[in-house]
This record gives sequence, C-alpha cells and structure tokens, in this order.
Amino acid sequence: MAEKKDSRHRTLTEARKAANKRYIDKFVEVKVRMTPEHRTEVQQHAQEMGESTTAFINRAIDETMERDKEAKKK
Repeated sequence: MAEKKDSRHRTLTEARKAANKRYIDKFVEVKVRMTPEHRTEVQQHAQEMGESTTAFINRAIDETMERDKEAKKK
C-alpha cells in the first residue's frame, strides 16, 4: 500500500523559491512592539474588516498620514 504524502509539507521547486525571493525582496520589515493583548485586538479588528493584519496596519498608517497632511494645510 502506497503512503499518502502530507500536502502541508510540499517541497518548493527552485522556480518557486526564486519567485518567492523576488517578491520578498520588494519589501522591508518594520518591527512594532505591542502587548499580546493589543496584538490580539488588532488582529481581530483586521479580521472583522476582512483584511490581513498587515493590510490593516498599512491602511491605518496611510489614512493617518493623509489626515496629518490635511491638518497641516489648515
């Protein structure tokens, strides 16, 4: 009887590894410190909004920067 492969542990092809690297190289990481409780709140809020935590944080930054620019004009 043949063994079933665990689909969660697929080996990446060299092409996939290269594509992943090209994608990752387009970004930088920014570390943000917060309590575990606050992280949970942020993650839950992002999920409720139908977006990833990263997308939510980026949106929050963009919206705040835009508001700050508008306030500075006044």
